[in-house]
Parts: sequence; structure tokens; C-alpha cells
Amino acid sequence: MKLAALILAAGESRRMGAPKALLPLAGETFLDRLIAAFEPWCCPVVVVTGHDAERIQTQSRRASEARFVRNHEYRLGQLSSLQCGLRAVPADCDGVLFTPVDYPAIQPATIARLAERFARRRLGELLVIPRCEGRRGHPVACARELFPEFLSLPPEAQAREVIRRHREETVYVDVEDPGILEDADDLPAYERLKLRFGAL
Repeated sequence: MKLAALILAAGESRRMGAPKALLPLAGETFLDRLIAAFEPWCCPVVVVTGHDAERIQTQSRRASEARFVRNHEYRLGQLSSLQCGLRAVPADCDGVLFTPVDYPAIQPATIARLAERFARRRLGELLVIPRCEGRRGHPVACARELFPEFLSLPPEAQAREVIRRHREETVYVDVEDPGILEDADDLPAYERLKLRFGAL
């Protein structure tokens, strides 16, 4: 089983006021933390950029460990970035693990467990999703069989529509990792995350 990773980092970060991909957390940026976590298990690690694309790639210390693709239609929303990333996944990959860059606290051990469970998936199991304290989070592992469904969604749709459609083909992996739920989408959320990491 060959698994790619998609890190969605194309948005304008209006609520944050700065590119989320470049925000520091415990000594590394959001993006570099995620590249480091995915890289041992996923090949390639694809980073989808859009707004501030050149700045994000240039300032990433781990840029050489990832493949950067630019979503020129990033203003259409996150789905457009997911679709852009899926088109960049090599044909020999059996699936993809994807997350917005907003989730920098995901533990590497969680990615390892998801990748290992995806490699052992049975016939008909198309999605592997982490769950912490009964709540589903990121990243989501998706089999290649679902790529056409994601790619056929109209711009106003959301990726969760495909995920809901395949509840019966979803496997949940219970983890002790609050990072799968911590969406650092605005300044208050970012401050809470820094407090948890002791990065004041």
C-alpha cells in the first residue's frame, strides 16, 4: 500500500491575519510540523498552496521533503484545494491522508496508526478516520476509489458530503490525541494551542 499526504495550505487566513502555514508552534511552523509528521509514512507529501504561495514554500525549512502544487482557484474554498491536491497524487498511490494546515498538533503516532490501519484495510473499507473521545478529526485517510467522487463535487459543495455518503465503508481509529480536533483557525484557538504546548 502506497499512501500520499495532502496538506491544504492555500487559504487567505483572514481570521488569523497571517499565513497559518508559517505560524510557529513549539519551534516549528504549522506546515513544517505536519510535513515532518507525514513524511515517514506518506510518499509524496503534497502541499497545496494558493495565497502567499511563494512565501510559504520559500520559508518552509522542510520544503525539500514535500511536493508543492499551487491552487490558482483557492478563493473558491477548501474543496478546490483538496481537488487540486488529488489531481497531483501519483497514479501508483492507493490512497491519501489529507488535512488542512490548521491542525498542527496532530501527533506523528496518530499518523502512523492511520497509515498502518489503511494498509490493512479490508475489501469495501474506503475511509479511515481518527477519533478522540468520541469525536472525529483529521487527518482523513481516503482510498483512491473515492477520488472521482471528490473531484466531481461542485465548487459550493463540501468534502464531508462524500464522507457522509460512505459511512458504512468507514473505519474509525480511536486515539488519545486531542490534536486531531484542535482547529487553529483564529487567534484565540492559536493562543490556546500555544498554551497547551507551553510556547508562550
